[in-house]
Amino acid sequence: MKLELPRSSQNWVSLIGATIALVSFFMIVFLFVVSAVLEKNNAYLGIVMYMALPSVLFFGLLLIPIGMYLKVRKEKRLIDENKKGWPIINFNDLRHRNAFMIFSVGSAIFLLASAVGSYEAFHFTESVEFCGKLCHEVMKPEYVAYQSSPHAKVACVGCHVGSGASWYVRSKLSGLYQVYAVTLGTVPRPIQTPIANLRPARETCEECHWPQKFYARKLRIEKHYLTDKNNSEWDITLTMKIGSTLSALGLQEGIHWHINPDVKIEYKTTDKKREQIPWVKYTNLKTGEVFIYEDKDQKVDGKKLAALETRTIDCMDCHNRPSHNYRPPAVFINNAITSGAIPKDLPQIKFAALDIIGKNFATTESAMKGISDYIYTFYKDNYPDVYKTKKQVIAKAVGGIQSEFSKNIFPEMNVRWSVYPNNIGHMEFMGCFRCHNDNHKTEKGKVISKDCNLCHLINAQGPPENLQTASVNSHLEFRHPGNDVKDEWKKINCVECHTRMNP
Repeated sequence: MKLELPRSSQNWVSLIGATIALVSFFMIVFLFVVSAVLEKNNAYLGIVMYMALPSVLFFGLLLIPIGMYLKVRKEKRLIDENKKGWPIINFNDLRHRNAFMIFSVGSAIFLLASAVGSYEAFHFTESVEFCGKLCHEVMKPEYVAYQSSPHAKVACVGCHVGSGASWYVRSKLSGLYQVYAVTLGTVPRPIQTPIANLRPARETCEECHWPQKFYARKLRIEKHYLTDKNNSEWDITLTMKIGSTLSALGLQEGIHWHINPDVKIEYKTTDKKREQIPWVKYTNLKTGEVFIYEDKDQKVDGKKLAALETRTIDCMDCHNRPSHNYRPPAVFINNAITSGAIPKDLPQIKFAALDIIGKNFATTESAMKGISDYIYTFYKDNYPDVYKTKKQVIAKAVGGIQSEFSKNIFPEMNVRWSVYPNNIGHMEFMGCFRCHNDNHKTEKGKVISKDCNLCHLINAQGPPENLQTASVNSHLEFRHPGNDVKDEWKKINCVECHTRMNP
């Protein structure tokens, strides 16, 4: 049977449109098969396959009826035919039947391909690759930190968007501004936090971490190293009071008491990073008991205090870096020495590592070179025998320091640990001490205590060869490493020294 189409389809515009549509369609099919066979996820391939090529395909299909319309209008003008009315479709005409069959089959294929493509496009825009790799330099710090986080197997949208169509649409609309900012280079460096209008933690975090599931206490073991010649080890074992002594007691005590469903904790803050908290309100939802605590060192005028936003504490007020935590140098160097990535037997390696990491570098490339040059020069000048006999060990140390640097510090985005306060703990940032500082008091003198034993108990501490341990159901008083500190730590907050120690 001879294939005949309406004369109106025989024009250059429609022909070009059909060619563009067919080429785009086969390219999409080809790339889809390639990605499925190779099982590789690539942000840029996804953009081409699910966004760029479908747009070109739609444009090509649009050209076909436009060309037909233009030709019909031209023919009518030439024969001076001004007859008005609907187009006539005559199935007795072979050309009309062929056109109808091609349109029907083509539309069915297009709709099926559009359904599959839309589904894949939705999942692509929800993927980690899309979030982390599309804006490579801008999102690199977040993406790298995420890879080493406890949530590395949780997709970005699981926390940043959550379930439901409304928040999906809201996130995509918000993303349009981000695309605009990246294109024009107006993205702040570093990206500002906390993120405004983030979905409440009760609708995201508590999809997995739910308050009704109680956990008992947890044992935590840490290894630290001093900055002396021998990189002396100092261990500490803590019982973290994340919950009650027994899980059956629920959230009656412990750190997670703050999210007890029977208790409501509210606070006001005077800075964007929520580091300064002058006002805290406690409400017992069962008894109706209410206490209002005010920090005597952060007095705020009544009108100004009333104008401040009142926030109800949730997971993110403490766990504010759950997936993008840039660790302080003292922490990631300790971990690297413990894992063996940085050899412990190199004299003063921790001191040297902290010294060079404290420098400011313009780029990651210059940082890698600066670390290498400094470490080799340090041992050449201070330990010439080590420099001559242990060059391979020094090289390993250099590689370990560079690796840890690249996971936690990103000069191009001005990202480092000090930019993003981590409210878990109290060593490098105020964290717990934002409220638990013995300064927040009620009018009747009730205090939010600074007692360390509220959150953890020390079971063991000291050098491995002379470890001080506590008996069962007892604990030790904290003893600061080194002989030069003595009891001075009791008079100040940890951050006053540890922030300086982490350059």
